[in-house]
Amino acid sequence: MSWKDTAEPVLTRMPAVRRPEGHVPFRRKLGWTAGVLVLYFFLTNVSLFGLGTSTDAFGRFRSILAGSQGSLMHVGIGPIVTASIVLQLLGGADLLGLDTQNNPRDQVLYQGLQKLLVVIMTALTALPMVYAGFLRPAPAVAQSLGVSPSTLQFLIFVQVFIGGILILFMDEIVSKWGVGSGIGLFIIAGVSQRMVGGLLGFNELLGRGNDGIIATWVRVIFGERELSGSLLTPAGIQDVLLGPGGQFQVGLLAVFTTFAIFGIVVYAESVRVEIPLSNTRVKGARGRYPVKLIYASVLPMILVRAVQMNIQFIGRILNDQWAGMPAWLGVYGEQGQAQEGLFYFLSPIQSPTDWMWFAGFGGGNEVWEILLRVGVDLTVMIVGGAVFAIFWVKTTDMGPEATAKQIHGSGMQIPGFRQNTRSIERVLEQYIPQVTVIGGALVGFLAVMANMLGTIGGVTGTGLLLTVSITYKLYEEIAEEQLMEMHPMMRKMFG
Repeated sequence: MSWKDTAEPVLTRMPAVRRPEGHVPFRRKLGWTAGVLVLYFFLTNVSLFGLGTSTDAFGRFRSILAGSQGSLMHVGIGPIVTASIVLQLLGGADLLGLDTQNNPRDQVLYQGLQKLLVVIMTALTALPMVYAGFLRPAPAVAQSLGVSPSTLQFLIFVQVFIGGILILFMDEIVSKWGVGSGIGLFIIAGVSQRMVGGLLGFNELLGRGNDGIIATWVRVIFGERELSGSLLTPAGIQDVLLGPGGQFQVGLLAVFTTFAIFGIVVYAESVRVEIPLSNTRVKGARGRYPVKLIYASVLPMILVRAVQMNIQFIGRILNDQWAGMPAWLGVYGEQGQAQEGLFYFLSPIQSPTDWMWFAGFGGGNEVWEILLRVGVDLTVMIVGGAVFAIFWVKTTDMGPEATAKQIHGSGMQIPGFRQNTRSIERVLEQYIPQVTVIGGALVGFLAVMANMLGTIGGVTGTGLLLTVSITYKLYEEIAEEQLMEMHPMMRKMFG
């Protein structure tokens, strides 16, 4: 008996959102998408009951996790991403033995296995957060309820776990009934919220931290805030570029980097090789299959960052729980960030203050240590971006073989070639593998560069790349949905 037979009764009974039986009208899709988005924003503002003090275990990775510190959405999409990494690695090594392209039973098992892993990862993520001291119960609340702090601690764990399950089903609702994917929608929402706050926020008036770009420079212009020197001095120029007092989110460099990344990603999304197609059923009907430069999209970057995030998460747990942790493994500061040791070199560059030693930043580390950390981050992101892009293409049926079957099954063919799957696959093999590697490496490089130069709102380069790319794809999908609504014959032609 194989593992499939053993696990099938459990995997096929995992709770799931029912698929629509027919075509979902475009307006209804927009309604479901907007409804889930409103629910997401509501849940990010529901604080965990009984929570006292808390420390953000994810730190600067928060912007790409689509979660909110201390709320029901505390874990965000982290468990979903971690489960995807595990499945991609197992699938890439062909250890699962599942044929998700041709076998309907294996497709159901794969989806059930993915959901089961997300549930397990949600529990494994919530447990150390609550019981390792990152989310501490409030003694006053426990006393008022007449329960022990450990009971309140368990209640906080249950809330975090339920929040992780809710975001799983919200993602499934958007994927089946809405436009795009829930993960992409939540990332756009979280990053956009931080960017708007970083641009327009008057936070100091409300006692919520530093002001945004407009508020900061309005204060400078009216003399309420002074620069380190005049604009003609090195100190003044540094303040203009990196922000007064080293607040890189409000500097001119952050503004330039943000708009440059927008332009580069939109341009890269439009760069493509278009393979001509003709329809064997409808005479004169022609089309093109685009192989984009960023063929695997920017989503594999989430997987790379998730690996780094989990490594740093383990480091923080070890630092909090292991009093005698050796210095070569990691030395942590008051902010909970690694300052020396292995975990320091494995931590990604998140802002200009992490590496610009010549501007007085760098955390007091030696130049060679900073350069080594930058080199490790670049290597991990470029190589990891290419590797995970390959895994992504294989597991999402975007490879040459799966794509050739889809094209052939829709009644299309490449003019001048035989009408079979193998002919189409040979043509696609000339483009897809190479473009996948180049696109994945390019996105990894852009993510590191954006982090090193800074972005509006400090959303990190990966968060900015994801937002631009997902928004662009969402625009394309909305345009396609509208086209299908206007021309039902096209919907029948392309299935």
